[in-house]
Amino acid sequence: MPTEKEMINSLIDKFTDLQRIKKSPDLEKEVDYQLKITKAKLESFGIITEDLELQ
Repeated sequence: MPTEKEMINSLIDKFTDLQRIKKSPDLEKEVDYQLKITKAKLESFGIITEDLELQ
C-alpha cells in the first residue's frame, strides 16, 4: 500500500500532467508525450502496457 507521501506525489504529478495538457498549444503532441512517459514508468515496474492500449 502506498504511503501518504507517495499518494501526494502521485496526485501532484497527475495535476501537473493535466495542467500541461490543458495549456499545450499542440494537444495531440502533449497527450502522446504524456502517454510515452507513463508507459515508461509502468514498464519500469514490469507492467506490460500492450494489453491496456485501446484498439
